[in-house]
Amino acid sequence: MPMPDDYLKYPARHYGMDHDRYEWSDLFKREPIVWPNGAKIALSIVTHVQHFPLDMPSKPFKAPGALSMPYPDFRYYTNRDYGNRVGIFRVLRLLSEKGLRTSFAINGIIAQRYPAVLKAVVAGGHEVIAHGLDMGKVHHSGLEPEAEDQIVSEALALLRKESGQSVEGWLSPGRAQGFNTPDILAQNGVRFCLDWANDDLPYRMSTANGELLAMPMAYETDDRVVADEYFQSEADWVQQVKDRFDVLYRETADYGGRVMSLPLHSWVSGMPYRVEYLREALDYMLSHDGVWAAPVGEIAAAFVGQDSSAA
Repeated sequence: MPMPDDYLKYPARHYGMDHDRYEWSDLFKREPIVWPNGAKIALSIVTHVQHFPLDMPSKPFKAPGALSMPYPDFRYYTNRDYGNRVGIFRVLRLLSEKGLRTSFAINGIIAQRYPAVLKAVVAGGHEVIAHGLDMGKVHHSGLEPEAEDQIVSEALALLRKESGQSVEGWLSPGRAQGFNTPDILAQNGVRFCLDWANDDLPYRMSTANGELLAMPMAYETDDRVVADEYFQSEADWVQQVKDRFDVLYRETADYGGRVMSLPLHSWVSGMPYRVEYLREALDYMLSHDGVWAAPVGEIAAAFVGQDSSAA
């Protein structure tokens, strides 16, 4: 059967990018960013706190880390749930020991199912970022805008009410977005988003409802990705984190401030045999001069306060 004449026609096929959410720019030609107190590195630690429903759907796709055995998959359900029962408190204790205020990306349903978890995060002085409603509700372009808006607004309402914070940050389950997602996020009062892993500094995105700031969050040095996708050891992960930090730290001498992103999962780095590797990674980065560890929202505000570009 021959293809229709319009099969290869695509309105955004032209020189440059295939969307108009932001302008392309060269990281090494931007105006230098200076973090508070002249810091070289803004250390952005984001711990994922997730609920994987026992009956989570498989279509259109499952979020990374999803349950994979026949229903009821108690093996993986309880493994993921370890993060909400034990792992998160182990991570919180380590962060407290180091005197760090960070960010926690939390599924909205956690506020209902595990209110003690949310209270512990807030009591530790950490920032709450919305991480969708639960890991079974992924965002994609097959969602009607009204349905996606309902997921976003419900997740934000739950977390804002129970945390007492304004909750202006967003991380989609599986980092998945549809074409309407940025517009819907901005419409619901989200100020910054961590879904896209294509920069080492924040950059401005355009939406139908105002500006949205894209904040750096590494993918390939994410603790879950290294362990579950690359099948590499904890020692490998620590070395990769150190190497990433070293390159960014060196670049600051000539190009200004950088963001060092450290994505964690309570059910990964909160395991007893992994938390000491997290300690090693933190100790290494914090041993350097000019490292400012802060919640993502504070890093975003510091960037906006001095950035004059539209990139």
